[in-house]
Amino acid sequence: MAPYIFTERNGIYIIDLQKTVKKLEEAYSFVREISSEGKSVLFVGTKKQAQDSVKEEALRAGAYYVNARWLGGMLTNFTTIRRRIERLRQLRTMESDGTFDLLPKKEVIKLNLEIEKLEKFLGGIKDMKEIPGALFIVDPRKERIAVAEAKKLGIPIVAIVDTNCDPDEIDYVIPGNDDAIRAVKLISGAIASAIIEGNEGKMGAAAAEETEAEAEAETEE
Repeated sequence: MAPYIFTERNGIYIIDLQKTVKKLEEAYSFVREISSEGKSVLFVGTKKQAQDSVKEEALRAGAYYVNARWLGGMLTNFTTIRRRIERLRQLRTMESDGTFDLLPKKEVIKLNLEIEKLEKFLGGIKDMKEIPGALFIVDPRKERIAVAEAKKLGIPIVAIVDTNCDPDEIDYVIPGNDDAIRAVKLISGAIASAIIEGNEGKMGAAAAEETEAEAEAETEE
């Protein structure tokens, strides 16, 4: 992290905020670009300081998120994860179609606990049909399993990298304090805005293509 450190005081390293801004701009451009291509971004932040921001900003951008615990194989064994998500869908259907009303009370309590657990760990990715185009990670040191799975599959990683992290495995490093709730919120918000902007660009391009096609059809007539 030496290139991103401004100075050191009493054993505490202070990040160069000018470099943070520059790197955040690079990450923003990348996320906007892949979003405009129709690729998804998965937000990952399971530490207490990140959980709320990761969920809120992912939902604002219509992105996927993991904010409780990274289950090993979420990417590398996605087929198995999809089966667990399908189980969640099945339980939700049973809950809504009246099946629970026909079951013994103890069985319903047990199934509700299963729903709660599945929602906690998989609720943020239950609509994710394929491997994401990129990961946005808060604290890659804590989320080392997610980093390893993404690297194995060649998925680009954007991450908030603190002074105690190794930036070498991160494709788009955003130097920052991953323990500061406000910093995490600010950077997560910027990534969410990049996704929204990219999606708007994708819709604009689609509309332009449709208009062009209509114009060509009228010309041929």
